[in-house]
Amino acid sequence: MELKKILVATLATTLLGAGVASAEQVKIGIAAEPYPPFTSLNSSGTWIGWEVDIINAVCAAGKLDCVVTPVAWDGIIASLNGQQIDAIMSSMSITEERMKTIDFSDAYYNTPAVIVADKSMDIAPTPESLAGKIVGVQASTIHQAYANAHFADVAEIRVYQTQDEANQDLVAGRVDAIQADSIAMAGFVESDNGSCCEIKGIVAKDEAILGKGVGAGVRKGEDALREKLNAGIAAILENGTHAEITSQYFTSSIFHE
Repeated sequence: MELKKILVATLATTLLGAGVASAEQVKIGIAAEPYPPFTSLNSSGTWIGWEVDIINAVCAAGKLDCVVTPVAWDGIIASLNGQQIDAIMSSMSITEERMKTIDFSDAYYNTPAVIVADKSMDIAPTPESLAGKIVGVQASTIHQAYANAHFADVAEIRVYQTQDEANQDLVAGRVDAIQADSIAMAGFVESDNGSCCEIKGIVAKDEAILGKGVGAGVRKGEDALREKLNAGIAAILENGTHAEITSQYFTSSIFHE
């Protein structure tokens, strides 16, 4: 009888261990560099922001056990392919270049790229208007790629490791303009720090560089995870959770054609 109890206990432990293994956490990579209002650290060292809330909602709807994992932005794709993280949800645009090395989920937001400058400056988001100017961009972003392709022939492109560094140099007058995401810049120009500046307009469309919106990046062949993320994204868009989270951070739509 005792032997039977031991065998049952051993079997239960084995099955429990298998259950734990099947519920292994999914490490969702975000940029370690704060990118408010999408991601930032609060006073207790917890990651907060629109994108963190969206990650939690997508994972809950997709029945995934996720943990937010900060990784340096310029090495985030290498970290994904090196299996340090399982997915990227860090305002990464779905571009042709990135799709050569990783796959993407469906888009969970899509906003245009804009040029921001001091209110006193007569600047438009065109090569002609930016001729002779210094344009700041964050490294390893679609904005750096776009500025290099469209403005580098006529303007100096200054590259920063974080968007905040670019913003601060704009305020200090060390650059004439910056190119970045419209929603992030809307928050910046509405802040006390960015009150000197305004959005000058949306840059001309270039889908090959700017992409088709922001999605979750996954390793090639990780179709099961991608499908669960897609299911989660579809669910929160349909049930209103996406809109509810968005309304807490933004006053305008986060989906643009």
